[in-house]
Amino acid sequence: MSWAALLGLLAALLLLLLLLSRRRARRPGEPPLDLGSIPWLGHALEFGRDAASFLTRMKEKHGDIFTVLVGGRYVTVLLDPHSYDTVVWEPRTRLDFHPYAIFLMERIFDLQLPNFNPSEEKARMKPVLMHRDLQTLTEAMFTNLQTVLLGDSTEAASGWHETGLLDFAYSSLLRAGYLTLYGVEALPRTRESQAQDRVHSADVFHTFRQLDLLLPKLARGSLSAGDKDRACSVKGRLWKLLSPARLATRADRSSWLESYVRHLEEMGVSEEMQARALVLQLWATQGNMGPTAFWLLLFLLKNPEALEAVREELKRIVWQAELPASQMTTLPQKTLDSMPVLDSVLNETLRLTAAPFITREVMADLALPMADGREFSLRRGDRLLLFPFLSPQKDPEIYTEPEVFKYNRFLNPDGSEKKDFYKDGKRLKNYSMPWGAGHNQCLGKGYAISSIKQFVVLMLTHFDLELASEDTEVPEFDLSRYGFGLMQPEEDVPIRYRGRL
Repeated sequence: MSWAALLGLLAALLLLLLLLSRRRARRPGEPPLDLGSIPWLGHALEFGRDAASFLTRMKEKHGDIFTVLVGGRYVTVLLDPHSYDTVVWEPRTRLDFHPYAIFLMERIFDLQLPNFNPSEEKARMKPVLMHRDLQTLTEAMFTNLQTVLLGDSTEAASGWHETGLLDFAYSSLLRAGYLTLYGVEALPRTRESQAQDRVHSADVFHTFRQLDLLLPKLARGSLSAGDKDRACSVKGRLWKLLSPARLATRADRSSWLESYVRHLEEMGVSEEMQARALVLQLWATQGNMGPTAFWLLLFLLKNPEALEAVREELKRIVWQAELPASQMTTLPQKTLDSMPVLDSVLNETLRLTAAPFITREVMADLALPMADGREFSLRRGDRLLLFPFLSPQKDPEIYTEPEVFKYNRFLNPDGSEKKDFYKDGKRLKNYSMPWGAGHNQCLGKGYAISSIKQFVVLMLTHFDLELASEDTEVPEFDLSRYGFGLMQPEEDVPIRYRGRL
């Protein structure tokens, strides 16, 4: 092809992109429309580089609802927390999460499920994650955390160990969570079987972590050639580790696993696709707990007053149990539910670091009513996005000094949980949304909260823990993680720990 022909083709392509991106104009009653300066791409580069900063600028320019062009898609962003309920409880015939979830399921995990009905799947999972079997899961998680954290007593008693806090927290919680949901080596447990559990779960974590690091690029379709090869290899390894045939040999599998595999079999899903579905579920159930625990422990280590308040609360719990911490074999749900200080620390941690996108596909032209009486028209085929990280979670009108960690922010003066927060003089229903909301609220919320709290209790009662350097600063976010749940740090934080004899 000659240079002239090539230049002509490029010019035609640019003209087509220009026409595609500029053909839309704002209609009366629609939110402000911002197409950006690049044909078709619109604001995709800014959005992908730092979504929070970009959306903050757009809010300052347009207000709390606006539509932006992002990679050929028109995304209406809603940042008024008083109006979120209108979106999250809207029926699927009008606003639907499922198409976007299926798209990500295929792009990230190479998973295709015939006749997939997310609502039916949630109905099947609800009893085993929220009601009937939650206490069993909680008790198993405590046992498996002890296996992972305390099992090698020789190492624990051998002085100080240095590691990265994110790697330590993420590894501990995912490994224990894997053993809880996917089963252990053998029952009854022996020293040998628990040692095997530690080795095997470490293999699962390190393989999973390689995929987790590639997840933002997988979701955005921006993998390099080398990344693609690495992702393919890691996925293949995980599919083998979590194959139904391999998991069938494990003992003490959770009722959640049994119910989910039975659901897949009833849908006629092949064993190959079942393995891929089980990798997806490992990420969905375990992918946010470790990063949450990392930030929580880091905030405690950086705030001595907060750490002391949590330690005093744990002393009271151990005293009430009438057992030394080293002899506690379980933490009953009633005990876990009686930790208001730790609850406040957890809620404050989530407020500062949970940054999921809550998305809905607009299934029909509709009018979106706002809490203040305004109404905006949305077009079928567009995407609607809520970003609670900006509002309510970082809104200075709702939270004084919103960038500052305050361990007692969610405590009333009498020590009870604080739930009254206000914007524009009105009490907020949705004052923090780390678990989603409405039809798509996280089913595993109770299990995750209990697991994180059990991990923190074990760490603070069985270990001495400190930052490797007093000058350690709280690291910046890895900006590519906006939208995927808990933020992760740009770099790990070195710590030292040793077991208490």
